[in-house]
Amino acid sequence: MRRTVASLAVLLSALPALAACGGSDSSDSPDPADAGPKVIEVTIEGDSVTPNGERVEVAVGQDVELEVTADVPGEIHVHSSPEQALEYDAGTQTVTIEGIDKPGTVDVESHDPAKVIVQLEVR
Repeated sequence: MRRTVASLAVLLSALPALAACGGSDSSDSPDPADAGPKVIEVTIEGDSVTPNGERVEVAVGQDVELEVTADVPGEIHVHSSPEQALEYDAGTQTVTIEGIDKPGTVDVESHDPAKVIVQLEVR
């Protein structure tokens, strides 16, 4: 009987330590999809583009939403692999850059006017 009680006491005292040492699994790591998209406001008027070449950090796999306000329709190029071309109309609308799956710096630019809008630092 003493052995049973002693064994039970050791087992019960070890349970909290075992639970705390569960390690990390993928559910403990933040998922870019759970963080939601990164939102960047973009204004294109004539030859002026705002932002103009700023660096913006995003997580690997995180979508980026560009809230584009433009005086004329156009296209934004994302120099990722694979490249993405996002068309927008005059006025205000949101276009989405699909999550980039490789770390690095990705240029997002307009070709008319020829300007780098942002550089995404994918980490």
